[in-house]
Amino acid sequence: MNLLSCKSAFLAAGVVFCLSSGALAESSATVAGVTLVNHGLVAVGRIPASQKDRFGDTFGSGSGMAMDLSSWRKDGTGYSGSLFLLPDRGYNVEGTTDYNDRINRIDFHLTPAAPAETLPQAEQQTGFEAKLADTIILSDNQGKPTTGLDPESGVRAASGNMPVLPEAKNGKVALDPEAVVRLKDGSMLISDEYGPYIYHFGTDGKMISATQPPKAFLPMRKGEINFSSDNVGEGGKKPDPKDPDTGRQNNQGLEGMSLTPDGKYLIAVLQSATRQDGGDKKTTRMNTRALIYDAANVDNLRLVHEYVVPLPTFDDKGKVAVAAQSEILALSDKTFLMLARDSNNGQGLKGDTSVYRKIDVVDLSSATDIANTEFDGFKPVAPKGVVDASVKVATVTPFIDLNDAKDLARFGLHNGAPNDKNNLSEKWEAISIAPVLDPAAPDDFFMFVANDNDFLTQNGYQVGAAYKAADGAEVDTMFQVFRVTLPGVAKK
Repeated sequence: MNLLSCKSAFLAAGVVFCLSSGALAESSATVAGVTLVNHGLVAVGRIPASQKDRFGDTFGSGSGMAMDLSSWRKDGTGYSGSLFLLPDRGYNVEGTTDYNDRINRIDFHLTPAAPAETLPQAEQQTGFEAKLADTIILSDNQGKPTTGLDPESGVRAASGNMPVLPEAKNGKVALDPEAVVRLKDGSMLISDEYGPYIYHFGTDGKMISATQPPKAFLPMRKGEINFSSDNVGEGGKKPDPKDPDTGRQNNQGLEGMSLTPDGKYLIAVLQSATRQDGGDKKTTRMNTRALIYDAANVDNLRLVHEYVVPLPTFDDKGKVAVAAQSEILALSDKTFLMLARDSNNGQGLKGDTSVYRKIDVVDLSSATDIANTEFDGFKPVAPKGVVDASVKVATVTPFIDLNDAKDLARFGLHNGAPNDKNNLSEKWEAISIAPVLDPAAPDDFFMFVANDNDFLTQNGYQVGAAYKAADGAEVDTMFQVFRVTLPGVAKK
């Protein structure tokens, strides 16, 4: 099916996914009359797992990523620029630690291969050359460093323009960062798991404001807000009960967040369903929610829309499994890309073969808006995973398969055995784009996708102590760069 026939199929059926007959690994998705094209991988690069930041701590990789487009330049056949890479709450195999949350600036040079080009082995993973340039510690509104420690039952009282905040037993604001948006003035919006909140940080890393989501999202235990994710540190107090009664499930907060290209709206999406919407079971957690905020004043975000987004499901050894989302990229206030994946498979883990890692297109245009309705209180919108009959969910269309064997092989990578350094790691959680700057292809972008390596290394150092990851795990930070066509995005 070529792109023309793919578009015709859309007119008859609404939404269609097709593979073009052109270049190797090229694929397309037509949504709302617009065809997005993936031209395939053009570059791969790494930062070693043992990399230390300027504070001497093991560098964490990509739970979130934001491109600094002011630095983006074309130089001959290549490009140079900087991006901000957001790690999560630190190395925490057994409970959490007092890791000071931070964000890293990466300077890089990109030498893209032509789509479908076969590269010599020595050049397969050198097309994206990355260097850690700086690290900024994130602090609360009082200037005190935040922490990755589980907030247990700690709550910092509301004060000034701040709502109640997750607080660890050491008195620090607890933050598990997952997504980042860089604003024009250089300040940042960061979403987290614990709240799940959206925070505004200045260029110096100091917290300016915090946005609390609707009640339906807040983790409640026995009628009280309780931010614990059941990952307490040594000597900590386990929450009772283990899981929230309602609100976001443990470790399933605002995993994806993105600003629309026109800068008017901020979209934030839960990793999977709230507890009351089927999030209490892995097999029924497929109906998550997308929040759409008016971003005219980022310190006073105003919820204007909210939709139910069905997460992809797949067969996992004969059982239905849900691919939770790990990141989004807004194309408009009605469409966004969503990276959804399985868990517990990849380099550094016992499971070696991923079943589902895809970037899908989410279309909200025909979905029911549930913002500021009773569903934002304690009424479930999808009890036990079944969506309320009055609600129409968003449409999700496959776009890019990160496990594409042929595309990966061109860059010396694979999905599955042997479970070596060239097997994709488990957690791919960061997306950003930059224009190709080709007058003949004004809608073409480079899409940067990065993993979260969970700080897994044999030469680790954090919170004043050395560590070694179990089973000899040594997982590099990895970047994959795709060339994609995203019509209309450059005009906004």
